[in-house]
Amino acid sequence: MYFFALETIFIIKLNYKIIQGVLFMGEKLDFKSNLLIGSLLFGLFFGAGNLIFPVHMGQLAGNNTLHATIGFLITGVGFPLLGVVATALAQSESLFDLAKPVSKIYSILFTCALYLTIGPLFAIPRTATVAFEVGLNPFISDKYLQIGLFVFSLIFFLVTLYYSLRPGRILDWVGKYLTPIFVVLLAILLIATYVNPMGQVDQYAPHGNYIDKPLFTGLLDGYNTMDALASLAFAIVVISNIEKLGVKSPKRKAIETFKSGLVCLVGMGVIYASLAYMGATSLGSVSRADNGGTIMSMVSEHYFGFTGKILLAAIVTVACLKTAIGLITSCSQMFSEMFPKHVSYNKYAFIFTVFSFIIANFGLNKIIQLSIPVLMFLYPLAIVLIILSLLTPVINKQKDIYRWTTMLTIIAASFDFFNALPEALKETTIIKGIINLAHKHLPGFDYGFGWIIPALAGFVIGTMIWKIGTKTNS
Repeated sequence: MYFFALETIFIIKLNYKIIQGVLFMGEKLDFKSNLLIGSLLFGLFFGAGNLIFPVHMGQLAGNNTLHATIGFLITGVGFPLLGVVATALAQSESLFDLAKPVSKIYSILFTCALYLTIGPLFAIPRTATVAFEVGLNPFISDKYLQIGLFVFSLIFFLVTLYYSLRPGRILDWVGKYLTPIFVVLLAILLIATYVNPMGQVDQYAPHGNYIDKPLFTGLLDGYNTMDALASLAFAIVVISNIEKLGVKSPKRKAIETFKSGLVCLVGMGVIYASLAYMGATSLGSVSRADNGGTIMSMVSEHYFGFTGKILLAAIVTVACLKTAIGLITSCSQMFSEMFPKHVSYNKYAFIFTVFSFIIANFGLNKIIQLSIPVLMFLYPLAIVLIILSLLTPVINKQKDIYRWTTMLTIIAASFDFFNALPEALKETTIIKGIINLAHKHLPGFDYGFGWIIPALAGFVIGTMIWKIGTKTNS
């Protein structure tokens, strides 16, 4: 099954015919093939929403931007790449198949939770709000912002639904022309920040958690891209294209995926680092903002005036639109295939679009705030699944290891979920008690990584049970 998460539909159609025609020898891809697969990975991971987080991080991190960026790249680029490699090594055909060693019920629940997160709960509504923040927000007075968001998101999702139900030539047109234009415009903007910087990074003091733990805060910021979660959903797209080039061995597919991923790693690394630099230096010319979309709009106006601001708004809106179409298509296809007896693809597309429209009207800041607790819970589970899948040649999908590691990770990640809730909820007696318990007894909890020790403990327990069972049966 093809999962068209994020920009899959558009990039696949753009590269498929080229990839089919590439010559190869044996199971080792040449540089040209690796470059093509790398561009495919880049297109899958990089959506318009990814722009806003490193910019905002840079503005808050100030002279600690380098450390924060390193952390951001680990979770925002490194883990997504490993997710694709892990799926190849585990010879899994889908996310459901990848999580199955834990249990069938867990696999269903985790797959649904992940797709809803990268779909109608957060990622799809975020496409509309990012487009609004960059495109229309600067031109609307504060008292009309809510009605402006309502009208814009209504039109945005009507167009999204139309093309989700009738995918046609617009997908080819968007993928072939608008994505390159978007990248070129972004490159011009980033080059301008280096040629004529708005300020110096070391001029601005860091804020909040970036003061004493910028690396760990950057690691958590990388969660916001949702790319590690998405990589588990669309890894099959990359792997199937590598198979079309003649690579059949699971080990070789993983190696070629990793080699191709280095291309993506460099491209994404340069863009994310440049965006963080833009945010860190922006305070020399623009004011602070609550989100990266507003910062990018102000920076664009600073360098290119009103015309540049309009052009950036148009390109980001279209980029967000195509991402929304891809995500609606992906989620609707997955749910209609997992539960074919209940609701059709078209009905899922309609339900997800309406739900995304409702969530979008909470605004970008609220969506980001609400998504953080969910990401703090899901990301440890995704990372653990990726690592266990990478160890497939050693542990061979051993169920005891998967179950114990996942079970203890779920317990520990639940504490991170409660700790990431809005302040009003965290002040309730029960949740406050849960958080205090974790502060006292869970190493790494203060940094957002209290799940690591329990996960390791679960892995050790599962391995011991496996080995004892092996000896008993021998």
